[in-house]
Amino acid sequence: MQSIWPGSGSAVTTGSSSTPFALYDADSDFQTEAPKFATWCAQRLGYPIVDIEMQDKQFYACFEESITEYSSQVNQFNIKDNLLSLQGQSTGSNLTHRTVTNSFGRIVTLSEQYGTEAGVGGTVSFKTGSITLEKDVQTYDLNALWANVSESGNSIEIRKIFYEASPAVTRYFDPYAGTSDATNNLLDSFGWGNYSPAIQFLLQPIYADLLRIQAIEFNDQFRKSAYSFELVNNQLRLFPKPTDTSTLRFQYLVKDDRGNPFKGDNQARISDFSNAPYDNMEYRFINDTGKQWIRKYGLALVKELLGSIRSKYASVPIPNGETNLDGDTLRNEAAAEKETLVTQLREILEQTSRKSMMEAERDEADALQEKLQKVPYPIYIG
Repeated sequence: MQSIWPGSGSAVTTGSSSTPFALYDADSDFQTEAPKFATWCAQRLGYPIVDIEMQDKQFYACFEESITEYSSQVNQFNIKDNLLSLQGQSTGSNLTHRTVTNSFGRIVTLSEQYGTEAGVGGTVSFKTGSITLEKDVQTYDLNALWANVSESGNSIEIRKIFYEASPAVTRYFDPYAGTSDATNNLLDSFGWGNYSPAIQFLLQPIYADLLRIQAIEFNDQFRKSAYSFELVNNQLRLFPKPTDTSTLRFQYLVKDDRGNPFKGDNQARISDFSNAPYDNMEYRFINDTGKQWIRKYGLALVKELLGSIRSKYASVPIPNGETNLDGDTLRNEAAAEKETLVTQLREILEQTSRKSMMEAERDEADALQEKLQKVPYPIYIG
């Protein structure tokens, strides 16, 4: 085994330990490019004028690390740019090198929660229960009478109580058939007046208003239903007291059904940055622009490694004296080059983010609109 790189440019052996993680053993482009990368880096560092105290495997390790760093930087950007659309999706698909389009999945999921609260849809099933009302018993504990019995003690939330009589007006009048002023007054007293085609606005003396007030109070007392209830912590209080044994029905939901977002779904889903399915890029799918970044970053890694090797000894003896090694210089250059390359790549990625591209489209549309406003209108000649 030679301690100094011989400059042979020997090919990477598939299936061997030529690279630490063997991420690209099956990538033919990587296999072809790695020896060329080693030769290029060695020549950039002065070979064959000066010896390069490295072996092929060390060049290949830097090349592999450079590709994974490029992949990591691009994937981090894509996760940040697409996470809003990805949350809740399955983790089973590799999204590297794939386009992610905006979807309404997250919005629909949020809308379903509002639908549950409004009682017009959603993902939580509303259930129906009933209790037996006893004569002259006004208060009922729905937790004891229903939740502990029918829902195994799970907390429930009552959404609707069916304790009301049918509108009294339906037993006396057709609200859409009245034509006389007296009928209008009676319809209004039941709250139907604004919906009747017979409603009129007349100038009447004050006594008519007083009589009407008395009629409304009399009507509320003797004709309109006084059924109501009070519900606090599932303790139901009825007004008036039941006068006979009957059945009261209600609608409810189980709180755990609404409070558990994972109920009925055991599939692994994207939750945050940590489990977004972006794998290392395949080298053969990276364009020439990306490959050039990888070469430059790989050269910086080679400098860093060579600097560490040469820093083992600050100087070496030579005839009639000693010579200082450039290990520290190489490592400082490598650190600066790596920082510059990463910063440039991040700036380019930010300029191509979804937000930046939308702003660019807006500016382009505004500029086009301004230009069109300066175009003269055609002159019509009859």
